[in-house]
Amino acid sequence: MSSTGFRRALVAIGVCSSLALSASACGSGDDDAGSGKTKITVNCEPPKSAKVDRSFFEQDIAAFEKKNPDIDVVAHDAFPCQDPKTFDAKLAGGQMEDVFYTYFTDAKHVVNINQAADLTPYLKDLKSYDTIQKQLRDIYTVDGKVYGIPRTGYSMGLIYNRKLFQQAGLDPDQPPTSWDEVRADAKKIAALGNGTVGYADYSAQNQGGWHFTAELYSQGGDVVSADGRTAAVDTSEGHAVLQNLHDMRWTDNSMGSKQLLIINDVQQMMGSGKLGMYLSAPDNIPILVKEKGGNYDDLALGPMPGGKATLIGGDGYMFNKKDTPAQIHAGLKWLDSMFLTPGDGFLGDYARAKQNNAPVGLPEPRLFTGTADAKDQQVKKANANVPVKNYQAFLDGNQSLQMKIEPPDAQQIYSVLDGTVSAVLTKKDADIDQLLKDANDKIDGILARG
Repeated sequence: MSSTGFRRALVAIGVCSSLALSASACGSGDDDAGSGKTKITVNCEPPKSAKVDRSFFEQDIAAFEKKNPDIDVVAHDAFPCQDPKTFDAKLAGGQMEDVFYTYFTDAKHVVNINQAADLTPYLKDLKSYDTIQKQLRDIYTVDGKVYGIPRTGYSMGLIYNRKLFQQAGLDPDQPPTSWDEVRADAKKIAALGNGTVGYADYSAQNQGGWHFTAELYSQGGDVVSADGRTAAVDTSEGHAVLQNLHDMRWTDNSMGSKQLLIINDVQQMMGSGKLGMYLSAPDNIPILVKEKGGNYDDLALGPMPGGKATLIGGDGYMFNKKDTPAQIHAGLKWLDSMFLTPGDGFLGDYARAKQNNAPVGLPEPRLFTGTADAKDQQVKKANANVPVKNYQAFLDGNQSLQMKIEPPDAQQIYSVLDGTVSAVLTKKDADIDQLLKDANDKIDGILARG
């Protein structure tokens, strides 16, 4: 699940149509005939409608090709970076690019259906590999072999309105770190009246299941067992998540009467200054400002409440199983140049971003460790144009949390959990124990088929 919305990507992807393009155009496996160059097709180029991002992407490819005259990079674009409706068909039909975009949750699936090249023997070509956070590298490691390279990552936290905190007598520099504190603060914010909501949550279009998962992780629970074979939501931790939502909704009246919300609804509430808190990742903040009427000075980030774990997500690139060794060498070089050089490239050239009025200084994505991270953060800080102090609590608090990826068969499971969450938020007498039992049984069925 993308943090900014349901399957929404940071930038857009190229999709090759098997009707319009030959197999050689997507995942050719050959050098340019007679040119002596190694050709690679790549996706996730921003669409023409995103003029600035697309120009950056093209500039960076041109700079890479100038430094590597023996490599020809052919980029494909469309929106979104990956369309779940066509992803598997494109893989199976041999139409995937040589270097292709994936969500973190795709990694094992692509390996299991034997569509990914094993990158392990070639990692020496990727200068940045050891600088990437291990927990992100591990997502693309299956049975000890590396099949992909992370590009971005996010973790969930608590976005809150500093102005409403002040008006409610709360310290805007001390956001809640437990669910009991979230409940208490939400009640005080809702008491301001005039349509103000203390805390909002999603409960439709699979987004309710996504947030239930994040809240369950935060309490130390899990959605499935460690071996991924059985459901694990019918537990004390699962009960605590639903009971807390029920009590905020019906006892405290701090979640408002309108429910079955999705991300756009909640973003509208926060942007209009009528919402105190909701769960999200840092990349929601520019959307709240640019699209929903919010103000950077009023928006802040706290850590994921609960103190145990936070849900992480993100994306990376995998390589077509038909790629030649030369194409894998070239593709890894391209990733290093494009995305994995601290403080430089498409995602890290903060000076260029600032010059084009893009937000610089958000705490994530944070891909690197050690000296690479220090350099990346130094360049980011030097070009910051947003109030970075508003995000310090998030940085400090999330560092101590376990980072957990989404469950297998995430979208099917989220669909089940949507019904569980929506029932609690729309029915005062909802039977939480029965809802969890039913959800557990349905998830078991999904995993058995999987």
